[in-house]
Amino acid sequence: MFSIFKRDPAKKLKKQYFAKLEQAMLAQRKGDIRTYSLLTAEAGEIDKQISNLMQP
Repeated sequence: MFSIFKRDPAKKLKKQYFAKLEQAMLAQRKGDIRTYSLLTAEAGEIDKQISNLMQP
């Protein structure tokens, strides 16, 4: 009955995921490939966490 008041934990993770991808894109544009790869790996970990939350 009160499920509409519960927060979606995946929403916060999705926001972090897209922020990491944006930071990675900016690092790639600057030519900093090492930072790009690190940020992309972190985004991948967040994506795995989102996938685990979405499974029933």
